Amino acid sequence: MMAPLGRGIAGAGDDTLFPPAPPFRILHVSTGNVCRSPITERLHRRALEVRLGEACSGGLLVESAGTWGHEGAPMEAHAATVLGDYGADPAGFLGRELLDEHVIRADLVLTATRDHRAQVISMGHSAGLRTFTLKEFNRLVRAIDPATLPEPDPGLPDGGLVERARALVGAAAALRGWLLAPNPESDEVYDPYGAPITFFRSIGDEINQALDPVVTALTGLPARA
Repeated sequence: MMAPLGRGIAGAGDDTLFPPAPPFRILHVSTGNVCRSPITERLHRRALEVRLGEACSGGLLVESAGTWGHEGAPMEAHAATVLGDYGADPAGFLGRELLDEHVIRADLVLTATRDHRAQVISMGHSAGLRTFTLKEFNRLVRAIDPATLPEPDPGLPDGGLVERARALVGAAAALRGWLLAPNPESDEVYDPYGAPITFFRSIGDEINQALDPVVTALTGLPARA
């Protein structure tokens, strides 16, 4: 297994030789930004920490917002419980309403449903080629040969992951018209809002499984056993 990627320059102490690239921003979108997208954001962050080490973001920044986001609201209590089940930290989360600036800044938008995807794309900002449902992106990523992506480079300040992530999104967009979902429901993560904790846990498991190959493809590192 590859070692966790560092932020420094291999064999040198001066990062000015390779100035850090702007972070690659990943935006998770659901409706209220209190259930699905907070779970996805924090599980995604946790998976990156496990692979890359807690002190290294690898240039990947993960955020979330809601198309009808409850601005400033905490996540639902059951959502926080689910995150605890996976060792992810729910602390400090505040809901956000999806704004144009979030879409403009995002390099990759992953939505809970096809309807959310359509809403993001309808905002413009050339978002179509970088917006997918989470499960759609999972399906496309699993079909991409990792050997066709740039290798992570521990000698770069961002670990070489920004370039890799951009290549991954481009490859997924190119495959979208060729690798269709077997049915529309297979690209959906359903809303657990108001449901019992058992349903929240099933949605958390769905999200966690969908994220695993995505994070592996982004980092070039499998989940630790």
